[in-house]
Amino acid sequence: MSQLDLVVIGSGPAGYVAAIRAAQLGMKVAIVEKYPTLGGTCLNVGCIPSKALLDSSEKYEMAHHDFAAHGITVGKVDMDVKKMVKRKESVIHQLTSGIDFLMKKNKITRVQGWATIGGPNTVVVDGKDKLETKNILIAAGSDVIELPFAKFDGDVIVSSTEALAFEKTPKNMVVIGAGVIGLELGSVWSRLGAQVTLVDIAERPLAIMDKELGWEAKRTFDKQGINFELGAKVVDVKTTKTGGTVTIETADGSTKKLKGDKVLVAVGRKANTAGLDLEKVGVKTDERGVIQIDENYCTNVPSIFAVGDCVPGPMLAHKGEEEGVACIEKIAGIHAHVNYECIPSVVYTSPEVSSVGKTEEELTEAGIEYNVGRFRYMGNGRAIAMNETNGFVKILACKKTDKLLGMHIIGSMASEMIAEAVSVMEFGGSAEDIARSVHAHPTLSEITKEAALDVDNRAIHS
Repeated sequence: MSQLDLVVIGSGPAGYVAAIRAAQLGMKVAIVEKYPTLGGTCLNVGCIPSKALLDSSEKYEMAHHDFAAHGITVGKVDMDVKKMVKRKESVIHQLTSGIDFLMKKNKITRVQGWATIGGPNTVVVDGKDKLETKNILIAAGSDVIELPFAKFDGDVIVSSTEALAFEKTPKNMVVIGAGVIGLELGSVWSRLGAQVTLVDIAERPLAIMDKELGWEAKRTFDKQGINFELGAKVVDVKTTKTGGTVTIETADGSTKKLKGDKVLVAVGRKANTAGLDLEKVGVKTDERGVIQIDENYCTNVPSIFAVGDCVPGPMLAHKGEEEGVACIEKIAGIHAHVNYECIPSVVYTSPEVSSVGKTEEELTEAGIEYNVGRFRYMGNGRAIAMNETNGFVKILACKKTDKLLGMHIIGSMASEMIAEAVSVMEFGGSAEDIARSVHAHPTLSEITKEAALDVDNRAIHS
């Protein structure tokens, strides 16, 4: 193979998007992926398969509890977990095949194998095949974090990967971690009949999001039958042939044992940089293996770049995609940037939770004066018609300038509604800009308009 302009290590959202953008700009590109399918964690064992199961389990839940309110009578409602998982696999196949098509369409060379850095301009695949290139882009993604006292066995103590492929519903499931992954997968198996308990050392679920969202989420999931042990520290996990026992120290200092057929460890992810031989060329990482980069996504080795989950910042697919495009455009001499103040986060439970910008806690800590506007779904005509009245939209705006500083949503379609806030913030807009924009009626987006009006104490429908 003649010398390449770019070799991308990793075919997740950050990697494959960067490869396509590079090809669009006329670069000769190869992408190296250790797995036989493209798409990385997101498409294979992360974002996409979890959403497929969340959607299937939510429909099952609706058939059980919500159809009657709409005047729909159904007979016995049953489920086939294996068929749900099979459908999830078909979704994965469709999307990973689509990425394979995009690689061919853009004339990107696909190489399967384990990539290591052989030099500033060399990528070695499986320890033997060398790819010579002008630039290297590391988009190796992240991996699950394993607890020292709860080693994954793939059967009882499992990661999110195994929890996406259970062949039957556990009777009891203990989830260590009440963040995004814990809540999403806890919701899936709770809907399908498992008794789920989430354990977290924080005082509320979704601890890194706005405090009000976390408490609202807890109240909502309490009603759905999910149990929480918050302010609790996991001190030990033991397994037997029939399940696991999780020992925790509760908030009051007492010890408690939780039993489960499955124990899901969902305490976060780590940069997937071990084994890349970064030390051979002196690429700097921190103590957690996170690659250190400058404003151009360049490492301390001028020809080696990095983006996505293996660099600082939130581990989000869309953040990685934007970084991938920006990095390539910078390499090509095109002005590019990523506004890290405008990256949304979403939890795909029911109701959904989404957030962008600053939380109240962050603004208070920074000494920034702000106004708050809120509006609940129960005051919205479309939400009432849909029988989706749980939740609210909360807007934070600068007290002096009215500039939009953050928006936080819990409720139906929150994942879609957050885009309005992202756009307004990207253009430096204000709460009044939202309030004076015409929102179609009846829509859930009118809740956002009312929250914006409420920033100035002039909401119409409350």
